[in-house]
Amino acid sequence: MSDRITVAMAQIDLVVGDIEGNTAKIIDYSQRARKDLRADLVIFPELSVCGYPPEDLLFHSGLQRRVADAMERIRSSVRDIAVLIGYPEYENDQIYNAAVVFCDGEPLAQYRKQLLPNYRVFDEERYFAAGREPAVFSIHGIRFGMTICEDIWRPGPVAASRVAGAEVILATNGSPYQVGSQANREKVARQRVVEAGVPLIYLNMVGGQDELVFDGGSFVMDRDGGIACRGSVFKEALYGVELVASGSGVRPVAGDVKPELELEQSIYQALVLGTRDYVDKNGFPGVILGLSGGIDSALVAAVAVDALGADRVRAVMMPFRYTSNMSQEDAAKQAALLGIQYDVIPIEPMYEATVAQLGRIFAGREEDVTEENIQARCRGLLLMSISNKTGRMLLTTGNKSEMAVGYATLYGDMAGGFAPIKDCNKSLVYRLARYRNLGGEVIPERVISRAPSAELRPNQKDKDFLPEYDELDPILEDFIEKDLSVQEMVDQGFDRDVVVRVLEMVKRNEYKRRQAPPGIRISDRAFGRDWRYPITSKYTFPE
Repeated sequence: MSDRITVAMAQIDLVVGDIEGNTAKIIDYSQRARKDLRADLVIFPELSVCGYPPEDLLFHSGLQRRVADAMERIRSSVRDIAVLIGYPEYENDQIYNAAVVFCDGEPLAQYRKQLLPNYRVFDEERYFAAGREPAVFSIHGIRFGMTICEDIWRPGPVAASRVAGAEVILATNGSPYQVGSQANREKVARQRVVEAGVPLIYLNMVGGQDELVFDGGSFVMDRDGGIACRGSVFKEALYGVELVASGSGVRPVAGDVKPELELEQSIYQALVLGTRDYVDKNGFPGVILGLSGGIDSALVAAVAVDALGADRVRAVMMPFRYTSNMSQEDAAKQAALLGIQYDVIPIEPMYEATVAQLGRIFAGREEDVTEENIQARCRGLLLMSISNKTGRMLLTTGNKSEMAVGYATLYGDMAGGFAPIKDCNKSLVYRLARYRNLGGEVIPERVISRAPSAELRPNQKDKDFLPEYDELDPILEDFIEKDLSVQEMVDQGFDRDVVVRVLEMVKRNEYKRRQAPPGIRISDRAFGRDWRYPITSKYTFPE
C-alpha cells in the first residue's frame, strides 16, 4: 500500500519590507492550496515574510518586531494544511536565513540556511550566520528535508538531510534571473538528486526587486534527474505536485512541463517584469522617456508599454538642428504604433540661451564635446521637469555598451530613475528589437536598420567615437563578465590597441556609472551591485 500527498508550490511575487502584504499573501495562498489543490503541504520562497533581498533592513529593530508579529499571525491563521515559510530568525546577536514548518499552529521543523553566498550580487555573510544542522519532518509518513537556495549548489546540506532520513528535498529559493539561469539550476539540482537518490522540489520566487528579477521556473525532479513538472516563468502561480510513497521510495507524479523560453524571449520578459515591478512597487503612476528615433529609446518604449500599458507611458521628442527628419518621423510613427502620448519640444531656444549665458567664459575656445553635452542636458532638464510635475518616473534609455565606455552624458541622457536596458549591450538591443517586432511591428524597421547616431553634431555616427559594436561588445563581455586580460583577448584575435583603448575607457568612466540609475540585471555581471571597480585608480592595462 502506498501513501500519497500533495505539495503545493507558491511561486509568488513579494515586496521587500511589506511584511503585512507578504503575510496576507502567504495566508491567502495557503488557503487556496488547501481549497483548490487539496494540498497537504504548501511551501513558500526564501525569506518570503520580509521579501528578498532585504539588505540592511535586516538591521532595523522595527523589522524584527514586525517579522515576529507576522509569524504569529501565520501560525494562528493557517489551518488544515502544513505551511513552510522563509523568514529572518533573530537569536541573540545573530540573524539566520531560516525556514519553519507549521501545521495547525504547531512547529514541525525549523531550518537555518547553511551555505551563505558571498559573490556577484550576493553578500549574505554581511547579514547572516550560517546554520549547521539538517532539518527533517514527516507528513503522512513521507520525510522531507529542507534546503534554502545556495544549499543545493554544493553536496553537503542535501547529503546531510539524506543521512537524517529525508526522502524528498524541499529547496526554497530567491534565485535571480540571468541568461542561462534555468539550465544552470536544473543542472545543479540533477547533481544533488543523483547523489542522494531522492526527488527534489525546487520553488523559486518571481518578481522584480531593484536591479534583480526573479523568474520563477519552479520544477520537480525525480530521483533519476528527470523533470517531472516545470512551471511557467515571470508570472505568479500555484502548482500542485502529487508524491507517491511505496517500498521502492518516493516518486513524483508526472505533470505539466513548461518549455524553456528562447534567449531573446526570456530576456525581454525579464525586462518587462523588472520594469513593471519597479514602477508599481514604488508607487509611480506611470513613466516618461525621451523618444529620439534611435534604437535604444525605441526598445525602452516598447518594454514600457508591454509592462505598464500605453496609457501609463508618455514619450517626448526633443529635436535640435542636428536631429534628422528620419528620426523625427520614426519617433512619431512609433508613438502612434504604441498608442502612447507623444510631445514634441524643440530644444533650440534652451540651447541658445545656455550658450549665450556662457559666451564670456567660452570666448576664444573652439566648440567641442561641451556643446554636445549641453544639448543632452537641455533634454534631461525638460524630461526631469515633466517627471516632477506629473509624478511619472523618467526611464533612462542607455545600454550597457554606452555605460561601459562613457558614451553618455552625466546629468543629460543619463538622468532618470530606472534604466531598463542598462545591462543589455548594443548588439543585444538590436536582437531584442527584432524579437519584439515578431509579434507585430512596434519599432519602425528603419530604426533597426539605420546606423546608430547620437545626432549631437552634423553627420555623427557612433563608429566615429567607438569601435564597431560587433567588435566592442565581445571585448566588453570578456573584460566585464569574464575578467580576461589584454593578452587573453589578443590571443582570441582582437587587436591589442583596440582592446587597451576600450579598457581604458571603461576605467576612466567609472565615476559616471556610480551616478547612473539602477537597471535590470540580465548578465553574469552587471554594472551595479556586482561591479565594484575603484573610481580613483592608477591601474593600467599593459597585458
